[in-house]
Amino acid sequence: MADKKSRIDARKPLVAESPISDVFEDRKPSQLETAWAEQTLASTLEKAPEKPIGAATGTNLDEHGNARFSTISNVPIRRLYTPADLPADWDYDQYLGYPGEPPYTRGIHATGYRGKLWTMRMFSGFASPEETNQRYKYLLEHGGGGLSVAFDLPTLMGYDSDHAASEGEVGKCGVAIDSLEDMEILFDGIDLEKITTSMTINSPASALWAMYLVVAEKQGADWKKISGTIQNDILKEYIAQKEYIYPPAPSMRLVIDTFEFGSKFTPRFNTISISGYHIREAGSTALQELAFTIYDGVEYVEWARRRGLDVDEFGPRLSFFFNAHNDFFEEIAKYRAARKIWYRLMKDRFGAKNDRTRLMRFHTQTAGVSLPAQQPRNNIARVALQALAAVLGGTQSLHTDSYDEALALPTEEAARIALRTQQIIAYESGVAQTVDPLGGSYFVEKFTLDMEKGAFDYFEKLDQMGGMVKAIERGYPQKEIAEASYQYQRAVEANEKITVGVNDFVIDEESPKILYIGESVARSQTAKLKALRARRSNEEVTRRLDALKQAAAKTPTAGTNGAISDANTMPYIVDAVRAYATVGEICEALRQVYGTYTEVSIT
Repeated sequence: MADKKSRIDARKPLVAESPISDVFEDRKPSQLETAWAEQTLASTLEKAPEKPIGAATGTNLDEHGNARFSTISNVPIRRLYTPADLPADWDYDQYLGYPGEPPYTRGIHATGYRGKLWTMRMFSGFASPEETNQRYKYLLEHGGGGLSVAFDLPTLMGYDSDHAASEGEVGKCGVAIDSLEDMEILFDGIDLEKITTSMTINSPASALWAMYLVVAEKQGADWKKISGTIQNDILKEYIAQKEYIYPPAPSMRLVIDTFEFGSKFTPRFNTISISGYHIREAGSTALQELAFTIYDGVEYVEWARRRGLDVDEFGPRLSFFFNAHNDFFEEIAKYRAARKIWYRLMKDRFGAKNDRTRLMRFHTQTAGVSLPAQQPRNNIARVALQALAAVLGGTQSLHTDSYDEALALPTEEAARIALRTQQIIAYESGVAQTVDPLGGSYFVEKFTLDMEKGAFDYFEKLDQMGGMVKAIERGYPQKEIAEASYQYQRAVEANEKITVGVNDFVIDEESPKILYIGESVARSQTAKLKALRARRSNEEVTRRLDALKQAAAKTPTAGTNGAISDANTMPYIVDAVRAYATVGEICEALRQVYGTYTEVSIT
């Protein structure tokens, strides 16, 4: 062992301008590492200086003219990671632990994927319910393990297909669902007790979930046996995606209504998917995605507890949804840190006693924003790398984007390739044969710890603002994401970050065949709505919508003796759905009570 005088002071690099200085910054290397840097590394760098990867020549250099390496989120990356990068007291049991045990860094299942692979869930929805139903059956026939419903913009905004605001958008970015009749068609011939379904819907989530439950009921399914997820994450709409209807407070009330209803009647259904995906798609860094997503989860728990709900009753059905972007190790570290952070929050902040409440279960989708329209077949490789990162990070469910996503909704061929990508990873790569195969990597463990620390730094700021709703009203997360997005775009335009086929390796190439959605879908949906309104009991619809408005106007409290609050809107929405009230009618009834929200300008 070297004595203290011979050790390198981590705060004082030997030579500040030296290209080997990043070996010593903020850390205390061993004698062997110091010797390697001075003898082997220095001579190598003298003969062949490092060049920034993914940047044009002459860009991405530090103030000393040395190559600067960083993640896609602009986090600096050191050349080499060793035990010196971990805390002095780093201990396997304390910092890492075993899979299936706290702090769950290595996964929530003791056997990883050896006992059960992740759910291969393909995101699909386009045009009419009839056409999407056929796509679902195609995907299931080709080995898909779960369904994920993409709704069109009018449905997402709570408008029927025949509303003036829906013109030109019906069936274009997802399937048009106006009523229970459409939901029945969407899942015709699909046993809802045997398949899990995820629905990407937020402001109208209660209405679409009610339709799904009533379809299951009509199939003879037991609500206690069906499983799936509604996204239902309104906070990320205000932060990133902007598909909101009502102001934040009543929107949060509707979310908590689903928590209470689900804990009593659908114990296997996830009543929320707390989504970082759209936060990342809006341009956030990986750390911002992690921090804002998990703190959104904190906000939902806080609001539920104010209602009087027990965290151990609704907590096990909270699920998360993360993005899988291009920077391979950054993404893996993000997922590993997420599990550890959620465990700490549930245990220490909320006092959860149920082990399942402390588990973070999450779905992952590859990054649509990373898939350019130029040379779209290159996206097959991008999606494969992103999917592999999600698997190595321990996701429970995975959606792989189709390579033509930047051009249109996926064709059958593109959707099949996306599914085959997951199957090749699962059955041919070998990565599912051991649990957390990158656990113990100095780089990954250091990155995981940094992610964890960075997230808690954000939590402290958000706590000081009074929570996420207050922070959103101040524009704080929106500003953070906008700045990160600007910095990334600036780096791309300055060729500091290379996107293959976009700002380097550019060729002229014909666009592939795409899926085109015409206006016939709007005409068909309008005709169905007209026929539905002619044959249903409109008096019954009016009566049930009036009951919903009365409930929505009440202040909900915790139910007693195992019952739910008499002001919980879910039972009234289910009743309205059974009478074939439409999505637009249900949302309009709530608009009349809650009003709508317009985002304040952020300066």
